[in-house]
Amino acid sequence: MAVVAGWQGRFFEDFVVGDVYQHPLGRTITETDNTWFTLLTMNTNQAHFNAQVGADSEFGRMIVASPLTISIVLGQSVSDTSQNAFANLGIDELRLSNPVFAGDTLWSESLVLETRTSKSRPDAGIVRVRSRGLNQDGVEVLTFKRAFYVHRRDAPRAASHFPQAATPLSLENEQ
Repeated sequence: MAVVAGWQGRFFEDFVVGDVYQHPLGRTITETDNTWFTLLTMNTNQAHFNAQVGADSEFGRMIVASPLTISIVLGQSVSDTSQNAFANLGIDELRLSNPVFAGDTLWSESLVLETRTSKSRPDAGIVRVRSRGLNQDGVEVLTFKRAFYVHRRDAPRAASHFPQAATPLSLENEQ
């Protein structure tokens, strides 16, 4: 019997300039998500949590707070881009191109723009990607560039933290 490791994310050596990663998990935004996020972050613009104000806006309904949209799209990209990163270095050229509403489902994808070996950290490299969020109709709602430090595969700090079980899973134990 073999233990098969789950997806561990990409390491520096796995990134190829020009590759596009279509991140597998879509996320439908609810009105509750938007209201809680808006109030949690103390955003007092009522267009995000007051139906009457939203109805009177140019959109005719409440709009999702932009930082929530950014957070979801960036979060969707982590499993494919920065699962093994240890530091974000910057987010640039952020553009919010179309509004997002409760009920929209966000999807995202990332294009690898650049990779370079770190001069100061031999166990890591720097990767730069452009990520974008799409709604359920394929309409781009935002785009940004992000740079991050990512471990090399053999970096000591990249080792798995999965604990050693006292008793292993096995078919013999299922009888």
